This record gives sequence, structure tokens and C-alpha cells, in this order.
Amino acid sequence: MTQFQPRTKSTRVLRPAAWLLAGCALFSPPAAFAQALLAPTDDTAATASAATRTGTAAIQAGNASPETTDSISTEAGEPLLTDPTVDEDFARTNLRENSVDGLRQQLNIAQDAAPGIRLGSFILKPTLGQTFNFEKTKTGSDTESRSYLETGLKGTLTSDWSRHELAITGGGTWQRNVSGSGETEPTADFEATLRLDISNDTTGTLKAGYRFEREDADDPNAVANATSQSNVNQYTLGAGIEHDFGILRGSAKVDFDRYTYGDVDLDNGMSLSREDRDRNEGALTLRVGYELSPALMPFLEASAGRSIYDLRQDTLGFERSYDNYGLRAGIEADLGEKLTGEIALGYETYRFDDSRLDELGGVTIDGLINWSPQRGTNITYGISTGLEPSTTPGESGAMTYTLSSNGTHELRSNLLARWSNSLTFRNYPSGGPSEDEKVWMTGAGLTWDVNRTLALTGDVSYERTTRDTGPSTDTARVGVGLTLRR
Repeated sequence: MTQFQPRTKSTRVLRPAAWLLAGCALFSPPAAFAQALLAPTDDTAATASAATRTGTAAIQAGNASPETTDSISTEAGEPLLTDPTVDEDFARTNLRENSVDGLRQQLNIAQDAAPGIRLGSFILKPTLGQTFNFEKTKTGSDTESRSYLETGLKGTLTSDWSRHELAITGGGTWQRNVSGSGETEPTADFEATLRLDISNDTTGTLKAGYRFEREDADDPNAVANATSQSNVNQYTLGAGIEHDFGILRGSAKVDFDRYTYGDVDLDNGMSLSREDRDRNEGALTLRVGYELSPALMPFLEASAGRSIYDLRQDTLGFERSYDNYGLRAGIEADLGEKLTGEIALGYETYRFDDSRLDELGGVTIDGLINWSPQRGTNITYGISTGLEPSTTPGESGAMTYTLSSNGTHELRSNLLARWSNSLTFRNYPSGGPSEDEKVWMTGAGLTWDVNRTLALTGDVSYERTTRDTGPSTDTARVGVGLTLRR
């Protein structure tokens, strides 16, 4: 009969072969770990494959257990090691597909932007910026310069709902002159958009917004000899619906805008009222598209609207209210993350109530293309056409064509380069009192992310306005600043 042994003391002795296997398991990483840690070079892949085959053969021959095969080293006797703190695939066996050039993407802890502030089911991402700028403006032989501080605040508030989405964006800038003279240019912009997921094929949209800016001294409707131009307020309301009919996609939207203009301060100490420019605008737009493929969709769009001024006649006795009609045909393209956009050709016209004002209209071309030639680089090309009513006596307005491009490029993971260019042609009817003009703007900048919440910025820009007759205007700006994000 076997004698009972108490459990308070263990007398088990490991055999030498067991000690050897335990030591190998302790100091040699598992083969699955080694595959995740090393860059997938040809030599490493061959070695790891040989080690795996050797371990499998050992199991099949009965010379090793499944627990000990993970400790097999390379033929050169070197264990498969690297630093696990810099590789996001550490300890993974279901590795992602390798890149074409055979390089592994490393974990970048600082790649994410500021996480924002959670407010219930919303996420708030505020940004505060402070810049010091120098501006120099030259018109003919007259030169004016100023140094000013610009404070900017902007933010986004986005819902985190399973259905529907509410997105609120807002921002504004305020300027204060430190030295020199020159008109400040404050701005404010606010927009709220509610997307309603009515069904799988139907989406509704409601929006409301407000925008404030001060009219530029180079604007065709600006008042000469003014120390401060008119403040422009724009209020926006809109509603739209889009439905997918299979290969057809239709949409309809209604937009309403109200414009109000403040008084102009003259250099003689008096003010000039601009209330005769206050107006309401409404438009209905219908659009139908045909899906040739998931990447291409031609479309046809028609619009009709009415603009009604608060005062039936302006200060010079002209009735500025008008009807507007437009028709466009174009194509949408969606070629994935590399190339998306649309372009359309059409015709638009303004028909004024006053018979003394000629009909304003012409061919329109509008388009926007987003292109990403490589990862970290995003470029946008745009072309747009606009009709601008005039306040000049006997003048209907101008057709405005704008070409633009802007882009960003990641020089490093925390260093972003920015650039922008635009060229605007403002064409008035021939024989009228107003002159055609061209406005060219270009700029570049850098943003260095010190960390997720702090960034250093630097910007330079140049603007040139030329007219058929008279002197041109050149404006150069340079600024540096700090940006705080949350």
C-alpha cells in the first residue's frame, strides 16, 4: 500500500532536459512574436519560415512539444528581437498586409489631433489663436502700413448619435492695430447643419447660419474717401432632401438669405447710410443624376429665385429687385480617396424690375476637384462663376470668374506646409461706367505641432488688384502666432 505524502512540501526534481527547455522558452521570444517585431525583409522572412518548418517537424517527430517550438532561434543562433515600444503590431499573429516597398508602418503616438471635450452626446473641439501681423498696402504712389494683433476663436460641436447628425461650426477674428494706420477687418461665421436619416435611401438636411464681415476697400461697391467701410451681415436658412431611386438620384433644396449693410464712416466725420442695399434672397434648386457607375454620375440642375430689396428704389431711383434663373449640366466623379469632385457648365441670368437696367447673365462654369497624389498631400482645385449686382447708377453688375487652388503637405508628422492661390476676373458689360478688374492672391504657411494642444504658425501672403485704367493696389502680409487646441 502506498504511503500518504503530505502536501505541505514538494520534493519534485526537474530533469536536466526540462531545465534546458525552460531556459530556451524564457530567453527566446516566440516565433509569432518575432514575425510581428521584425521588418518583413526577404532574409528575415526566409529565416522565420525555416524556423517554423523546423518546429513543425519537431512536433511531428515527437521530439518537442507545442509549448517549446515557439522558442526556436534562427540558424545563425540569434533570437528574433526588436524594440516592442515602437511597433503597433507587437504580439499580433494576424498581421496586416505589407506595404509595396516592404517597409512597416510604425506607431505614431502624436499623429492624432486634439481629442476634444465630450459634452453628453456631443464632442466639442475649440481652437484659440493669437498672431502678430505686419501689412503693407500700396496704391499708385500712396503707401500705408500697419502692425496688428489678430485673435481668432473657432470650434466644432458634433453629435455622436447612432442616427442623424447635428454639426455646429463657428469662428471669428478680431483685429487691433498696434502701430500704423489701416482699416481692421473683423469676421464672424456660424453654421448649424442637421442631417436627418429618414430611410436608407432618403436623407433630409436643415441648416441655419450667420456671417459677418467688413466690406473691403477694394470692393467695386465700396465708398471712396471712407475711413471705415460698411459692415455686412448675412443670415441663412435652408432645407433640402435627397432620395436614391437606384440608378437615379434626385434632390431638392430651398435656400433663404438676408443681407443687411451698416453705415459707412466718411473721412469728413459724417456717415452714409447703406440701407438701400438691404435685401432678401430666396431660391429653389432641383437636381437629378444618373449613375453610370459607382464612380461617375452625370447630372442636370435647374434653379429659380427672387431677390427683393427692402426699399423699392435705391437712393438714385433705381429698382434693384430681380428674378434669377439658372441651368447647369455636369458630372460627379468619385474615384476613391485619391480623386473626387464635380464640374458643371451652364447659364445664369438676373432680370431686374427696372427697365433701365440691362439683363445680367452669361455662361457659368463651376467645379471642385480634390486630389491626393500621395499620402499626406491634399490639393484642391476650384473654378466658380458668380453674378454681382452693382450699386453704380445705370450699372446692372458684373460676371465674376474665380480660379483657385490650395493644398497641404506633411513635411513631417508634426510639420504641415500650406499654400493657396486664386485669380478673380470681374467683367462688366462693355460701355458701362465700371471698369473690369483682376485680383490675384497667393499665400503660404507652416504649422508646427509642438504637441496635441499647442502649435506654432507662420504665414505670408500677397494680393494684387489691377484695373483697365487707374493705379493697381498691392498688399503684402506676414504673420506669426500660436494656436491652442483642445
